[in-house]
Formats: sequence, C-alpha cells, structure tokens
Amino acid sequence: MEGINNYIEHTLLKPDATIADIEKLAKEAIMYNFFGVCVNPYYIGFVKNILSDSLVKVVSVVNFPLASNTIETTVFQTENALNLGADEIDTVINISELKNKNYKKVISDIKKVKEICSDHNLKVILETDLLTKEEIVIASNCAVEAGADFVKTSTGFVKNGIGAQIEDVKLMYKTVAVSGLGVKASGGIKNYNQAVDLINAGASRLGTSSGVDIILGKDKNV
Repeated sequence: MEGINNYIEHTLLKPDATIADIEKLAKEAIMYNFFGVCVNPYYIGFVKNILSDSLVKVVSVVNFPLASNTIETTVFQTENALNLGADEIDTVINISELKNKNYKKVISDIKKVKEICSDHNLKVILETDLLTKEEIVIASNCAVEAGADFVKTSTGFVKNGIGAQIEDVKLMYKTVAVSGLGVKASGGIKNYNQAVDLINAGASRLGTSSGVDIILGKDKNV
C-alpha cells in the first residue's frame, strides 16, 4: 500500500520514556514522513521544536489513560496542550458514565472538550477492550452527536487488552462514516499486514509505536 506512512501517528506514551526516546521518535517521524507523533503533554513543546521545519503533526492525550478526570480537569488539560503546541487531541470517553448509560453526560463532556479544540481535530478513545459491541456503537454515536472528529479504539493501557481489532474498526467505521468522522485504530499494531488490514477495515489513522517496523516490513510483507 502506497502512502501508509501518511496514516501513522508514531506513538510513545510509556511513563518511563526518556527525553532521548522522545527525540528519537520525533526524528524517525521526520525521516519516514509520518502523519504525526503522539506524546504525553509534558513533551509537546520539546517535539514541537524538533518538528518545526517539517509537516509532522503533534498529537497529545487528555483524560488519559483511565478516563477518571473531572471534565473541568480535562478542559484545562486540553487548553494547556493546545497552548503548548499540540495540533490534535485524543481524549478518553467517560467509560464509567457510558456503562451507567448516562449518555447525556458522555456527550456533554465530549462537547466541552471539542469547544476548546475548535478547529483542531478531537479524537475520542472508546477503549474497545472494555466495551460490548453494542456499547461500541453507542459510544461512537455519542462522539458523532458531540461533534468530535474521530473515534479511536484504544489507549493501549488496558491490562491484557487486545487493542485494535478489525471487527471493531469495521463497526466503528460503519457507525460514524456517514457523519464524516474518521476512525483511528490504536493498540497492538505491530506489522505491515496488520496495518493494511485495519486501513481496509476503515481506519484513516493508525496509532502505533511500531511505525518504523511497519514501514520497513512493507517490502518483506510481514
């Protein structure tokens, strides 16, 4: 698949990442012309400086990874991330209230974050490992109603989680595509064939720490 690099958000969100790790991530993103890098808010300014002469976007996360912030905290995090130079924001849906069937609250929280994001893309992480298929559809529809720009599969932080699955991406795409939202597949994406399968299932972005392996594996078809 030509241009697979344009789908990849080269990601490093591990708590033990060093500044050398983050610098390597950013330089690899430039080298392979990835769409973006996805880092924790602490490193936004650092990678923004490295990427300043490139087209690589800076993506960061809020209410991450447990979806346990108050909405006031998440709004502040979003404002701060954008002020630091983030181009796009990924936020975790209020999983607890989704499970409580308090969909008005779920939609309200997403709306408040999107208001802060304005023209910056907002991706809503559903954490599909924790949801039923019905809940995936409901969560996706909440993101649509709230005016988000993408739905995203996973944080990658669920213990024993599987992450991005073709069936889930297809379901999310079927639910949101008519409304113009994109789908970001994230969590456990390790090789080229898996990346292509997820794109063919409807993903328009891939969040992965294995971006270089995916690109280098293209010719090996592994």
